[in-house]
Amino acid sequence: MKVGLVGFSGSGKSTVFRWLTGVTPDPARIQQGQMGTADVFDERLALMSAKFNPKKTKYAHIDFLDTPGLLMDEREDNPRRLGILREANGMIVVLDGFNATNYVDQLKRFQSELIFADLEIVSNRVSKLNTAIKKPRPAKEREIELAELALLQRVVAVLEEEKPVLTLGLKPDEEKLIRSFQLLTLKPEMVLVNRGDNEPNSPLPADLLAVASNAVHAPVKLELELAELDEESKTAFMADLGITAMKRNEVIHAMFDSMGMQVFFTVGEDECRSWPIEKGMDAVTSAGEIHTDLSRRFVRSEVVGYDDFRACGYSEKEAKAKGVYRLEGKTYIVKDGDIMHILASS
Repeated sequence: MKVGLVGFSGSGKSTVFRWLTGVTPDPARIQQGQMGTADVFDERLALMSAKFNPKKTKYAHIDFLDTPGLLMDEREDNPRRLGILREANGMIVVLDGFNATNYVDQLKRFQSELIFADLEIVSNRVSKLNTAIKKPRPAKEREIELAELALLQRVVAVLEEEKPVLTLGLKPDEEKLIRSFQLLTLKPEMVLVNRGDNEPNSPLPADLLAVASNAVHAPVKLELELAELDEESKTAFMADLGITAMKRNEVIHAMFDSMGMQVFFTVGEDECRSWPIEKGMDAVTSAGEIHTDLSRRFVRSEVVGYDDFRACGYSEKEAKAKGVYRLEGKTYIVKDGDIMHILASS
């Protein structure tokens, strides 16, 4: 899963990128976008790994794309700067929480840039379609173009109302028809307020949470500085500042969840691993995350929920004895934290 870090210049977005990934931003690469990866630490996997003592433990991860900062007062170049975000699965909007506190205004201005960028692309396509349908066309080709035009006209209408395309509630076949445009306002979005050192524990204001209920905050620069200290000094500074825990892992979990993702586990002496899947994914599709052959030759899956597995001392034998270790078929919707063993035909 690729997630774009986006925001206005000066929001501290590249500092957030380093905080999340450990990769130092390269100014020479920012216009093309820079990639870094962060594991989604999961305490459940850590506990199972301690029990099974496998050769390898692998966590699900997020690929973060650091994008060029948008310009506040010169909109003309912003669609290009947003262009590299189109291949991402979602976005984290970084708001400046150390120089400014007008979070809702920042967010609305940023969302306006997304709408403007999408409107530019869709309007160009509508113009081309209007020209094309005036020319002689095979009936089937004309029918497809008219259907696309009708849908894009609806998209243009909602964008001109300064609303994201997501509010249209498109059907799956409609989304498929416009998928190639990779519209920014169809992507899942989450807000991260990049807090200053002076208020690391202050709650987010109600007006921001009213328009971005999944918003989170963290004193990013402060945590980077704390991470460079020895353990004793870090503990002392955190106590002085009233900080009980670093927020990085918590924020990464929130990002993962907000992008519509969850995990299932495979465990054993060779490897314990968390596999990222979309919420609502069935067992067959989930098996394909391990290997495409498992999806193609899927027969059934052996499943036990994490809480049941823990209650059984992480013992497969005990889980079977208590009747919580079960067989599920192709249509089973995988739940977050399921431990699965896929059975496939030879």
